Amino acid sequence: MEKRETFVQAVSKELIGEFLQFVQLDKDASDPFSLNELLDELSRKQKEELWQRLKNLLTGVLLESPVAEWQTLEVQGEDIMETEHESKMKNSIEIIHAITCVVLASVSVINESENYEDLLECAVMLNGILYALPESERKLQSSIQDLCVTWWEKGLPAKEDMGKTAFIMLLRKSLQTKTGTDICRLWRIHQALYCFDYDLEESKEIKDMLLECFISVKYIKKEEGRRFLSSLFIWNVNFIKMIHETIKNQLQGLQKSLMVYIAEIYFRAWKKASGKILETIENSCIQDFMHHGIHLPRRSPVHSRVREVLSYFHHQKKVRQGVEEMLYRLYKPILWRGLKARNSVVRSNAALLFIEAFPIRDPNFNAIEMDSEIQKQFEELYSLLEDPYPMVRSTGILGVCKITSKYWEMMPPTILIDLLKKVTGELAFDTSSADVRCSVFKCLPIILDNKLSHPLLEQLLPALKYSLHDNSEKVRVAFVDLLLKVKAVRAAKFWKICPMEHILARLESDSRPVSRRLVNLIFNSFLPVNQPEEVWCERCVTLVQMNHAAARKFYQYAHEHTACTNIAKLIHVIRHCLNACIRKAVLECHESHEEREKENVLDKTLSVNDVASMAGLLEIIVILWKSIHRSMENNKEARVYTINKFASVLPEYLKVFKDDRCKIPLFMLMSFMPASTVPAFSCGVISTLRNQEEEAADKRYCTLLDCLCSWGQVGHILELICDWLPEEQPQSKSNSASKRKVKIHDTRPVKPELALVYIEYLLTHPKNRQCLLSAPQKKLNHLLKALEMSKADLESILQLPGGKPHNFSEAMALRAFSLHCRLSVHLQHQFCSQGKVYLSILEDNGFWLENKVLSFIQDQEEEYLKLHKVVYQQIIQTYLMVCKDVVMVGLGDYKFQIQLLQWSLGIMQTVKGFFYVSLLLGILKEVTGSSLKQTPDSGEEVATLFDMVQKVFQKMLECMAWSFRKQPEEGLRLLYSVQSPLHEFIMTVQSWHMDTPVHRGMLSTVIAASVVEISHQLRKISNIEELTLPEGLSDLPPFSRCLIGIIMKSPDVIRSFLDELKVCVTSDDIEGIVCLSAVMRIILVINKGKQKSSKMKDVAATVHRKLKTFMEITLEEDSTERFLYESSSRTLGALLNS
Repeated sequence: MEKRETFVQAVSKELIGEFLQFVQLDKDASDPFSLNELLDELSRKQKEELWQRLKNLLTGVLLESPVAEWQTLEVQGEDIMETEHESKMKNSIEIIHAITCVVLASVSVINESENYEDLLECAVMLNGILYALPESERKLQSSIQDLCVTWWEKGLPAKEDMGKTAFIMLLRKSLQTKTGTDICRLWRIHQALYCFDYDLEESKEIKDMLLECFISVKYIKKEEGRRFLSSLFIWNVNFIKMIHETIKNQLQGLQKSLMVYIAEIYFRAWKKASGKILETIENSCIQDFMHHGIHLPRRSPVHSRVREVLSYFHHQKKVRQGVEEMLYRLYKPILWRGLKARNSVVRSNAALLFIEAFPIRDPNFNAIEMDSEIQKQFEELYSLLEDPYPMVRSTGILGVCKITSKYWEMMPPTILIDLLKKVTGELAFDTSSADVRCSVFKCLPIILDNKLSHPLLEQLLPALKYSLHDNSEKVRVAFVDLLLKVKAVRAAKFWKICPMEHILARLESDSRPVSRRLVNLIFNSFLPVNQPEEVWCERCVTLVQMNHAAARKFYQYAHEHTACTNIAKLIHVIRHCLNACIRKAVLECHESHEEREKENVLDKTLSVNDVASMAGLLEIIVILWKSIHRSMENNKEARVYTINKFASVLPEYLKVFKDDRCKIPLFMLMSFMPASTVPAFSCGVISTLRNQEEEAADKRYCTLLDCLCSWGQVGHILELICDWLPEEQPQSKSNSASKRKVKIHDTRPVKPELALVYIEYLLTHPKNRQCLLSAPQKKLNHLLKALEMSKADLESILQLPGGKPHNFSEAMALRAFSLHCRLSVHLQHQFCSQGKVYLSILEDNGFWLENKVLSFIQDQEEEYLKLHKVVYQQIIQTYLMVCKDVVMVGLGDYKFQIQLLQWSLGIMQTVKGFFYVSLLLGILKEVTGSSLKQTPDSGEEVATLFDMVQKVFQKMLECMAWSFRKQPEEGLRLLYSVQSPLHEFIMTVQSWHMDTPVHRGMLSTVIAASVVEISHQLRKISNIEELTLPEGLSDLPPFSRCLIGIIMKSPDVIRSFLDELKVCVTSDDIEGIVCLSAVMRIILVINKGKQKSSKMKDVAATVHRKLKTFMEITLEEDSTERFLYESSSRTLGALLNS
């Protein structure tokens, strides 16, 4: 009793220290004093006295320390030392904080019979000073905020003002913090929003913050946040439209996964609304989404998000009353019109919504009205299937499959069968669109999910078996997926739908995506892992005998569908089978029929004399071993076991299986094993390679070379090759010791052509190439020197009319030169740490090309050159091709690239014919692309390089233009051959060097070439009536058609091209009526293309102004230039006014 009285008396100015101490004790968790318990124990009289004292104390504090001074003192306090006024303010705020704590605690103990007018005045005063508190007083702000929230929740007098304060504070805080606590508290007092007058100016800040909530992900993700957002729709009708526009503007930036939450917000608002609010939500929000879902382009990122929102409403119609009627009412004025629209994209979008919302009906309809409405919608389905636009037909197929699967039992059988026959009987064979055919097979699995459909589909699907051979890969993929679905749901036997012969024929020749699915489809049929291993072997033999190539493909992918241990078991099962066949053959030779053991299935179907089957089984062993090679490397025990087993039987296999079809897989098997396990074979490999015939080398040499490389014996191959290749003649020595040196003469024939075949095979296959390059550098250098001898032979071929080369034939010399260039590049990559040793060899070949080949072409008569045309063309092509690859892989530095472009210029200036143009364009593309990957020694190198790129490109277009004028037929052939590399070069420059000199130079060269050709064509026309405007790209001359066609493929290139065209016209690089008329024709053609540009009219206006400068020039009335001037001005004027 004494403590309660003491606390009440302490609430005064004189005993302020004791009062603050009481409040501090309440905050101290270790002290037993509780303010809430004390207030609860106070009598009515004590409470009223306490509240009066609190009011007096608060009033006195605010009079002594006016609120207006607090903000000023806080700003000054940053720069000067603490003053008496600041100390006084801090004491005042401490007292106010203590008063707030007591007032907040008092709210929970108020009784209706008590007079709490003084407490109300305290709360009103604290609410009034909240906005004037300095930013630093966060704790006091939070306490007053808690007071306002509690006051609102208790529903006490003046709760509107207190609720508005709490609402604003919590709203602002929830947007600033990352946690969701304030969102939950805000939801608890969301009714306070309705205390704000929407139309007053003071509500503007509230509106902005509330709209900000709709773009806050934490609000959207949190349950209370979504409840709060949906409640905001009820505040004011005009605010609904602002909310909807805010959400629409943010749809593109929101994650697609959030769309279900956005839809939930709209749905909750619609469910709670009524009257004018409900009408606005339906017409301005939901129906607006429907409109956008129908009319937005399919490629728009917003379209899919709008559909997600609408899907939420579609799914709710089965579980929420009133949704179905609302959807029917809102869709009615726009959906049916969308399905009949002229725009195919609109029809397709409308069809998607129609299918998802089907059936769209009013549940209040009577039976007759309902039947009529459903019949109308079935007719719409038929219309979709017959639409002229493929995307709409595809959507209709999706609709038929979804609807029939979902409503199979309720649909009339005649309609159901008609729809499915339309899909499987007509649209599955739609020759006009692969997308439509693909849609059929992608959507039919939806129907298979309904078991009631299986009997009917079992009758319809066999007619589709030839779709497995469709010329479109995506259709074949979809068809096999359908067969996999049939197999999974056990709707029918997949081989009754598509016979096994068809499946194997397709597996034999099809691409990886289709083949992998086909293997998955038939895997259990030919490798039933749950059955005994003998069955595996029987099925394997059956597959080999049914289709040899399909069997290889099947076992190539088999490891993806079972464990590696099963693959290893199958390898040994096949080995046992082969052993059994050999034993059977031996028994047949030595024993009578009666003495043989009882035959099994394989005894009747398999024999060593069946070479195709034996070769097939051996190939499958190789394929299976390759597929689990890495796993066997990690399992030493399994690898050793497998090697030992095969090492014991391979000698016997070599004796029995003598056909070449069997020998190649046997050699490949031996390459998987160490040489020591097959000594008899490994010792004779080199002899076999040496004894190959030059002219008729069989394919076995490939596998023999693989064996030696895998055994680490590539040195033996090098020795053999170097023995066969010519050697550089050593300089004669005068000492007598040299003359007396014993020489051994090898009588075995030299086979240089076979040596080149072996080198090319080693360089072409990555694994073998790595083995070759790991050989001693001295041996590799020796090989390089031997190949270099081909240059001398090529010189003699070119310079001597009927001379014969010393070492190689013409074809061999060309092949050796190619290998010499390629080997030097591989050696540069292998030994790049030693500098440009080997790249300099390639550079030497370039100088040799310049000094020997090009100079020869320059000096000789045309008739003589025709005799050696093939030789010098192939030398040039070989060298350019290798150099292009060098630049592409990043081995050629700036100096090499500059030198290469100089040689390219020399080739264009010297050589007649344009066989090299595609290669030069490829080099230009690689040079411009690789320049970003290297660090130049100086900026001059880069400038020089790009200057050379422009010169080469300009010279190339000049040569091509000359070709079109002099040799039109050859020019057309050249045109078709260079379109792809020319497009790649232009796109590379556009992508990586935009707005640089090389970019502008490339575009100006294209412009000049096009304008010159079109101008030349215009000048040649003598009859004015023949001067017609181009209707499209095909009306331009051939060379310009090629160049402008490539430009028109990319919107970015078009923009850059138009910018450069404007610069050329403005700077007088293009002048004269004829040239400007040519420019007008280019603009006209680009404007009629698919890619539109906003810069078109700007360029047209520039050309128009330039043309007007020729208005005063005196010309003959009927001249061509006068006609061109008038027609161009008229055309440009019409273009600008369109």
